[in-house]
Parts: sequence; structure tokens; C-alpha cells
Amino acid sequence: MLEAVTDVALRHLKLDEFLRAVLDRIQRLFEVDTASVLLHDSAAEVLTVAASVGMDEAGHGVTVPVGAGFTGRVAATRAPVVLDRVDHTTVVSPLLWRRGLHALLGVPMLAGGDLVGVLHIGSVTPRRFTAEDTQLLNLVADRVALTIQADVNSAERAAATALQRSLLPARFPAVDGFSFAARYIPGTSMTVGGDWYDVFTLPGDRLGLVIGDVAGHGLAAAVVMGRLRSALRAYALIYTSPAEVLTNLHAKVSHFEHRSMATAAYGVIDLPTRRLTLSVAGHLPPVLALPGHPATLLTAPADIPIGLGITPKRPRRDTVIDLPPGSVLAFYTDGLIERPGQALDPYLDQLLSTITQTDPNTICTHVTESLLGDTPPRDDVALLVLRLTPDA
Repeated sequence: MLEAVTDVALRHLKLDEFLRAVLDRIQRLFEVDTASVLLHDSAAEVLTVAASVGMDEAGHGVTVPVGAGFTGRVAATRAPVVLDRVDHTTVVSPLLWRRGLHALLGVPMLAGGDLVGVLHIGSVTPRRFTAEDTQLLNLVADRVALTIQADVNSAERAAATALQRSLLPARFPAVDGFSFAARYIPGTSMTVGGDWYDVFTLPGDRLGLVIGDVAGHGLAAAVVMGRLRSALRAYALIYTSPAEVLTNLHAKVSHFEHRSMATAAYGVIDLPTRRLTLSVAGHLPPVLALPGHPATLLTAPADIPIGLGITPKRPRRDTVIDLPPGSVLAFYTDGLIERPGQALDPYLDQLLSTITQTDPNTICTHVTESLLGDTPPRDDVALLVLRLTPDA
């Protein structure tokens, strides 16, 4: 029975075709009248009907909150549930009891400990599902979950990669006296993260620079990253102070995306005076290399990260730094210098030693070769370097 339901040939089908084919086989092999798959949306904490047989096709797209009714209880407990009575008191979806079902068996679909969804079967005649039925449906659900997870991960990875690359600057603005370079290196986790950088001109002969890192990976992190980037650009047109920009960004994320958290460093350069005003939201400090001096970490105060609904104990702060001709400024994300179980200081020292008064593209190459070598990073890495030309 397992071989028939999880035939390798089925895995070459599109996901909706695969689910329909599997449910057809489950319906025949378990001798039931209905079979359905609901997929779990972890962001909204709901289950959505993705495919079913023996049910009204209008039921596709129906959502059930996790914890509510029959399927919601299967998802919440991550354990099988058997119903010998199907009516409005035991199920949320009227499609189930209107279908005339007398018995239901539902099991969670799990992959690597993650809830993928719920698989349930039903009978319109009185039937008592046995422990053997439950065990077998559990085994089927585990195998189906792996196929679904692989398909979803592949689709999300492609979407997240396309989204992130569309949001990273395709080219830097042409600004007299400045040159720029950047690197974005995906981590080996095979899921895109929420790292981003941006460079943009502002009214009043000013230049905005930002680097940030959204907590998490995958499509959800990339979407939040895109929202933060757009919101920051909008606030940058309204407020001249980077601290005010990050204050409003924090309020926006805490209110509308209260589960999200990000770190960021945002600076504005006044082009006529070559003066940088910087505000840091829980991010690693940028590196500054002044002519004739070794590179150092900027001593800007690190205020709280953005999001999670945290109320700041004090206002965010700006730090003002003069940038003489030949200065080099480097922003980066933690994937460049963090290693699991190891101290940061040796890697920060190594970073400082590679940043000199040379062109930004050469600096980016030296930094990535020195810090990463031939080993791909586990986490995503973003690096942004700018240099004031020596005769600026």
C-alpha cells in the first residue's frame, strides 16, 4: 500500500497533480469516501485545503485556524485524531458534515519536525478507524510531507532569490568624489536570508547608506526585507536625521509586522561638507579607515534593533563623523565575521586588517578572501564599501 501511494513516478508531477493522484490512491486503498490535504501557513497559523477527492471542489482554498475544530486540533497537537461523530460541534468546515460523513481520521504531516499540513480521510457510512489505519496513514503522511516540503522549499527559494536580487541595487548612483562596491554571498543553508544594503541620493545634496539584516531566512525574511527597504527610503525623504528614520521604521515594523526583527545601520553623508551622520539599530559597527591610520570600528552607540514591539528606553541617537579625502567606510552583516561557538574579536581584527585606502572593489575582494576563503559562509553575507577619492 505504501509503495502504491508513494510511487516515485508521482514525484515528477506538479504539486497539485501529485496531491490529487496520491489522494485518489489513498481513497481506493483505505476504502474511504473522502480524502483531503490541508497545508499549514506558519505566518497566519491557518490550514488551507490544497486538494481533496470525494468532496465539493468549492472547498479548495477553505482555511481553518490551527487549534479550531477537527483539522485544527490535529495541527495543534501534532497527533492523530479520530471522530466517530461529524457535525458542527466537532468540525469547523460545514463541507465535512454536509457531505454526510460519519467518521474521520486525521493525521499531521511532518517533515524534519516542521508541520507541513494535515491529511484526513472520511467515511459516509459508520466506521471505526483502527490503530492500524492510523499507523498506516501516519506513514503515508510522512512520505507525502517530504515531497510537499521539497516542492515548497524549492518554490520559496526561487521566489526569495528573485525578490532579493531585484531589491539589491543594480548600480550605484554616480556621485562626484565617491566610489562604491558591494558583495552579497548566499549562505550554505540553501535558503535566502534577509540581508540587504542600499545606496541612494537624497534632496539637499545628501547621500543615504544603509545595511540591514532581517532575522530568519527564506521567502518570509526576504519579503520583510523588501518592506523595510521601501519604508526606510520613504522615511529618508521626510526626516533628515537617521535616528528619526530608524525610530519611525521601528514603529512601523512593531505595529504591522510585530513578529519581525531586524538590525540596521543607516547613515547620511552631507556631500558639500563630507560629514556622515550615522544611527545604528543593534547592528555591528561600520569600519572607518582614515588616510594614514589603520582601520577602526566606529564608536557609534548601538541602539535596540528594529521590531518585536520593544519600547525603547531612550531615543535613538545620531553620531557625526567627518570623512576627509581618501576615507574608506565599510558596512557588513554578521555572516562575515560570526562563527558558531567562536569569539568575534579575532574575526573583527582580521576584518580591520584587510580594509585599507584602496579602491572599494579591491577591498571587497580582499575582505571576502581573507574572512571566507574557499569555504562558503553558513549565513548570508552582505558587504558595502565606499571611498572618498583622495582629491575630493
